[in-house]
Amino acid sequence: MLTFHPNSKPWHQYVPTNLHSHTTSSTLYKTKVFPFQIANTLNEGKQSKQSSAGKIKRLVLTQEGRTKLNTYPDREFYAYPRFVTHVDDGFISTLTNIYKERLRPSWEILDLMSSWISHLPKEVTYKKVVGHGLNAQELAKNSQLDYFFVKDLNQDQKLELESCSFDAVLCTVSVQYLQQPEKVFAEVFRVLRPGGAFIVSFSNRLFYEKAITAWRDGTGYGRVQLVVQYFQCVEGFTQPEIIRKLPATGGAQEDKSPFSWIRKLLGLLSGSDPFYAVIAYKNFRPTYE
Repeated sequence: MLTFHPNSKPWHQYVPTNLHSHTTSSTLYKTKVFPFQIANTLNEGKQSKQSSAGKIKRLVLTQEGRTKLNTYPDREFYAYPRFVTHVDDGFISTLTNIYKERLRPSWEILDLMSSWISHLPKEVTYKKVVGHGLNAQELAKNSQLDYFFVKDLNQDQKLELESCSFDAVLCTVSVQYLQQPEKVFAEVFRVLRPGGAFIVSFSNRLFYEKAITAWRDGTGYGRVQLVVQYFQCVEGFTQPEIIRKLPATGGAQEDKSPFSWIRKLLGLLSGSDPFYAVIAYKNFRPTYE
């Protein structure tokens, strides 16, 4: 087991001397003084049963469904930091309230595919919050993270994190970019403690050219069902719970034309963002007094 000790600046990677021959595709950084442990690659053989990911029962996506319009590496697309919120205040408020209700201060949390803000309630201090993303500058600015690491989950789905080490995993407005969601959800299952929660939230906003085909071609209902299937394809997750908060549309259907996307990008369409969240737990849903 490896312990990463405090660094004076978040940009300095700590590399143990006995691991120079074991390279990984992710990099761990400190944002606060807090000991953090990851799986020791030297002992993986002794803990193969404990560290195995959740069993994938079936694949959800076809090969075509995994494709993107922009085929360049995601690291290039996200190389420039974007210090903006990708959803409106109503969405953020709803999500923060869910976190306030579902997450406990004593928990250790993994914020998967995170950015410069995690939308966790500001008045709550959690035991530990670890962030993951593709832009180190964005993650370094996130004051709610104790640690962060940079990794492209479309290139390598393995999380260099200890099994059963988190009480909750969050994924906010990013699930639409996963090309291997079955493997990522299986890894989330592995790093969750029994009874741990996986909260996946999303809206109708996206980087269109970076979203997978199955997501681009879907409706709001279809995308919810897609995430439900991601959970159901991994053995051990509880029945997914769906939370929806939709703006009043007067019965109008979502406009998916190219002109609609252009108008959205230019901010010419009014109305609040629809809120969707799909939540499931590892093995069982715990109850608290």
